[in-house]
Amino acid sequence: MSSATAAPPAPRFRRPAWLSPGTARTEVLAGLVVALALIPEAISFSILAGVDPRVGLFSSFVMAVVIAFTGGRPAMITAATGAIALVVAPLALEHGVEYLFAAVVLGGVFQVLLAAAGVARLMRFIPRSVMVGFVNALAILIFTAQLPHLVDVPWLVYPLVAAGLAMIFLLPRLTAVVPSPLISIVVLTGLTVAAGWSLPDVGDQGELPDSLPFLGIPAVPFTWETLTIIAPFALGVALVGLMESLMTAKLVDDLTDTPSDKTRESWGQGVANVASGLFGGMGGCAMIGQTMINVKSGARTRLSTFLSGVFLLVLVVALGDVVAIIPMAALVAVMIFVSIATFDWHSLRTIHRMPRSETTVMLVTVAGTLITHNLAIGVGVGVLTACVLFARRVAHLVEVTSVLDPDGGTRVYSVTGALFFASSNDLVSQFDYNGDPEDVVVDLTDAHVWDASTVAVLDAITHKYETRGKTVRFVGLTGHSADRFERHTGRLAGAH
Repeated sequence: MSSATAAPPAPRFRRPAWLSPGTARTEVLAGLVVALALIPEAISFSILAGVDPRVGLFSSFVMAVVIAFTGGRPAMITAATGAIALVVAPLALEHGVEYLFAAVVLGGVFQVLLAAAGVARLMRFIPRSVMVGFVNALAILIFTAQLPHLVDVPWLVYPLVAAGLAMIFLLPRLTAVVPSPLISIVVLTGLTVAAGWSLPDVGDQGELPDSLPFLGIPAVPFTWETLTIIAPFALGVALVGLMESLMTAKLVDDLTDTPSDKTRESWGQGVANVASGLFGGMGGCAMIGQTMINVKSGARTRLSTFLSGVFLLVLVVALGDVVAIIPMAALVAVMIFVSIATFDWHSLRTIHRMPRSETTVMLVTVAGTLITHNLAIGVGVGVLTACVLFARRVAHLVEVTSVLDPDGGTRVYSVTGALFFASSNDLVSQFDYNGDPEDVVVDLTDAHVWDASTVAVLDAITHKYETRGKTVRFVGLTGHSADRFERHTGRLAGAH
């Protein structure tokens, strides 16, 4: 009998999930639907930024392809967006498109640096009420963006949109083999062409490019003056892009019950923007509407993101004449479906049961977004409101009680709660400086000192007693509270 052990079996090749026939089909079809929806959006955002339509289209192609490899959230779509268009529009108007390209490249560099600094970790400070407001405002913006396509148009547009919505909502009950938005687009396009109806179509939105994008360095002077011109816009691109992208990534995490790498997504967005600027694009960030189309179509991997960019380029360059005849009614139906699916209807059903502060934060986020048409500003206002309301609520949780020693020579105050700038300001008025005996003890065992403002208040209390010839001792401080007290006052905690 041989003592030699049998050789271990050769490792079996595990096929990636996206290579399975069913998954691959879903990813391919979802990518195609997203590409079709990207075309009118990219053209519209180009017009908003004051540049040629090909700038937005090329930007969407480059960013979708690059983020498929560098991004941290599979199935999320990154392309030219309205928020970024609003940031760079003044620069393009005043200095020209080459300065815009340079700003986008610099904005991408800023995003990589912010990712290295750990900006993604700030996402945990965004309350759920702000997230709900972000989602609801986004749904409203997506819907209102379709209204121009429904005003002053032939009456046939309305039944076509209704028919498209009916197909999108009802077909999944029969089959999920092909995404219902794609079926709707194909059917409505075929019907419009066969009937010979003259309706607004994709071709009316702007001229489609007939050549591929090429790599090039922005034609701007490499001077300090140029940097001072583009840096503010580049910082805007970086901050707005990261905020929208990270919020969208968190939303997709919740929808798919899968985690994502926010730090990777942050620097991935930066790399995508650098590539966009070098290929003559206007930059961008995650697109919540197209991402929702992708996810609702069943996509879960990077393949759909990559193919959305590839299909976009093929459609506008090789099949531009075919894409141009797609009626806008078909794409409007898809986007209305996205807005309905995006809105958090549960938040309306439970609004009467939610705390008033949570409801206020949600409504402020929605209002801020709708007024400014900028999701980043809306979220910023929502977070600021949440912080103010939280501080106001916590400030009332501080309690001060006092007892007099039996001998009458010492008054002991007990302070309970979190002491910070909002709660400690009223602390000064809780002591009887004139009526207290010569010796005063402030017991902070059940309190926590969070900031220098509180230490300054404790110093003010000490000063008020000293001016009256009395002594005060602070006892019970431990850990970080004691360290903070000793560092700012130079006295040991527990002793005067």
